[in-house]
Amino acid sequence: MDFIDNFCQYFNAPKRDAVYQAYKFWRSFDVAMMQRAMQLAKCGANQGEVPVGAVLTAGGRIIGEGFNCPISTSDPTAHAEIIAIRQACKGLDNYRLPADSTLYVTLEPCTMCFGVLVHSRVSRVVFGACEPKAGVMISQLNLSQMPFYNHALTVSEGLLACECSAMMSEFFKQRRAHKKAQKQANKAQNGGCQ
Repeated sequence: MDFIDNFCQYFNAPKRDAVYQAYKFWRSFDVAMMQRAMQLAKCGANQGEVPVGAVLTAGGRIIGEGFNCPISTSDPTAHAEIIAIRQACKGLDNYRLPADSTLYVTLEPCTMCFGVLVHSRVSRVVFGACEPKAGVMISQLNLSQMPFYNHALTVSEGLLACECSAMMSEFFKQRRAHKKAQKQANKAQNGGCQ
């Protein structure tokens, strides 16, 4: 018995094919939304921002999206998740999101973003790469499992994780190489003096 058989048996679903097709649709939708988040992350990287992208959906459609832009906006709260949530809330004219909202983000959210996820009532978070230093969904903490929040959300980790992680690694590799080249150019310009 596979996952679909178990699913059908558990939910007494009579049509295995219908359930499987629904599962395949939502899986392909998740992948498509994460790919869109990766496109947005690349837009941020092209502007010198850390490449994190986010897409917020409800009812099977995109209601908000964004990429990191704290450097260009001089706004430390301008993380991809918050940009996407602000856009969605403004478009819906409501600070609370629909019950079926899902946020797709290329990197595990930080503490600040988690707070916004709870307050805006995001139902589900799907993230790509883990953030070992500041991630609060699984890496450093598991805030989504804390019982004292007034809203619970579902977390799915690791969708296109290798691709999301590679994008971050490449960005920081290029940034380090650029800084090293700048340092060497400055040293040469100053006659070897710092």
